[in-house]
Amino acid sequence: MFMSWVQMLLFVSLLFPTSVQSEIRHYSFTVVLKNTTRLCATKPIVTVNGKFPGPTLYAREDDNVLVNVTNLIKDNVTIHWHGVKQLRTGWSDGPAYITQCPIQPGRSYLYNFTLTGQRGTLLWHAHISWLRSTMHGAIVILPKKGVPYPFPKPDKQKVIVLGEWWKSDAEAVINEALQTGLAPNVSDAHTINGHTGPVPNCSYGGAYNLHVENGKTYLLRVINAALNDELFFKIAGHDLTVVEVDAAYTKPFKTDTLFLGPGQTTTALLTTDRGIGKYVIAISPFMDTVVSVDTFTGTGYLIYNNTLPSIPTTMTTMPPVNATWKTLVFAESLRSLNSKQYPANVPLTVDHSLLFTIGVGIDPCATCSNGSRAVAAINNITFDMPTIAILEAHYYGIKGVFTDDFPGKPLMPYDYTGVQPTNLQTMHGTRVYRLAYNSTVELVIQGNSMLAPESHPTHLHGFNFFAVGRGLGNFNPAKDPKKYNLVDPVERNTISVPTAGWTAIRFRADNPGVWFFHCHLEVHTTWGLKMAFLVENGKGPDESVVPPPRDLPQC
Repeated sequence: MFMSWVQMLLFVSLLFPTSVQSEIRHYSFTVVLKNTTRLCATKPIVTVNGKFPGPTLYAREDDNVLVNVTNLIKDNVTIHWHGVKQLRTGWSDGPAYITQCPIQPGRSYLYNFTLTGQRGTLLWHAHISWLRSTMHGAIVILPKKGVPYPFPKPDKQKVIVLGEWWKSDAEAVINEALQTGLAPNVSDAHTINGHTGPVPNCSYGGAYNLHVENGKTYLLRVINAALNDELFFKIAGHDLTVVEVDAAYTKPFKTDTLFLGPGQTTTALLTTDRGIGKYVIAISPFMDTVVSVDTFTGTGYLIYNNTLPSIPTTMTTMPPVNATWKTLVFAESLRSLNSKQYPANVPLTVDHSLLFTIGVGIDPCATCSNGSRAVAAINNITFDMPTIAILEAHYYGIKGVFTDDFPGKPLMPYDYTGVQPTNLQTMHGTRVYRLAYNSTVELVIQGNSMLAPESHPTHLHGFNFFAVGRGLGNFNPAKDPKKYNLVDPVERNTISVPTAGWTAIRFRADNPGVWFFHCHLEVHTTWGLKMAFLVENGKGPDESVVPPPRDLPQC
């Protein structure tokens, strides 16, 4: 009996499947306190499942991920899946009072999202107060089964999470700062996978050891989960080949030093070709202004198999703390892969041309130490957190929670990186910027020199964007766009704005909901350097926010 051509196609597809169904991945996260010793002192820290860093979430591109989070501490919690696009599922994005009310003590919430079209390294972290100092972990999104990497297949993969450590309770540190109006104390150490390495005046430092075989290729998934520090990363005697950042493939390039702002990830190939030996892994901060920073160099070790304990450690020299040139070279080396399979779909036309100035300021405060308090702002507006979630207010039409009049440009233009105004006070409000579905946006993020210019790693929830341009000084709208890279700009979700400089990004607003935009230096987020984009629904259910889940936490 002969088969019809339709039956033949079905038969062939069963014999030789061309695609694999996505899977549902279930995870259970329990938020608990865990006594932990670092720097020869023990304190209780907030963890997920008692681990620091927390458990790594593994999935594949297009998988549906379900994470049940149970809160067993006295504080409210939320978790943000940093870099996950959350297409139409803003209820699972995680920033407290933006897309959800917090999970209260003794309560649970099921985060439900799909990793649509994403593969690579991301991270998850608490998104309320400073809990993310210890409550964070990696997200590893593998390619679909049968889909190769666009670079040589590694022999092994390793996750490396960078962080900061305070001897004091980080929550107490920021609470004291808010009461006094002053800047919070900097951290006491930097960590590699939760370990500081050797430290002065402490016989037990505890170091992360990366054991390797000679002649192998390792894929290192490096994550900066620090609260407030941009970091350099080096392995003595070894170069790294960068192949992906923020879960977006890049053109490969070789470097001896990675540079990551808080919230950024870099995936790089390491070739172990030194035979035997012990090589230091080091992280150190970047700060090219007068702002205080934790200058402690965190260390670990790369150790080849069969290396004798008597063999001395090969050390390395870290970049100076103010090595601006090193950060600029690294940023300029990043380019999207822009292949046929992974194109760089840069918006070439722009519906919304925005200019956001970002920096710090001083507001009066009668109860503070000096009668004033440090604040931060975008377009001179310090964001006031609402008491219910903005997404909920938007979805149900609840009035009085926010306004949609966030200015697309500074209300009073001035020389942003030159002589600053004498009045350092900011305006306040819970304002969002409204975008029509599928509209295109160019956002120039302009650092200012209020009090002290500073590098700002800025993060946009709900989207990837393309970093089409950057420069020092004031953005020039007549000249600078002519130098944009609209062919293969790097694709990211978090980007550093250079000190007293600017970065231009473009994205398409094809994800309805409310999406947080903020500095990923937690101190600046706390001070108010944040706002939100409200993207309207498109046509029909496939272009609209899904209904809220039944277990959505209540305020």
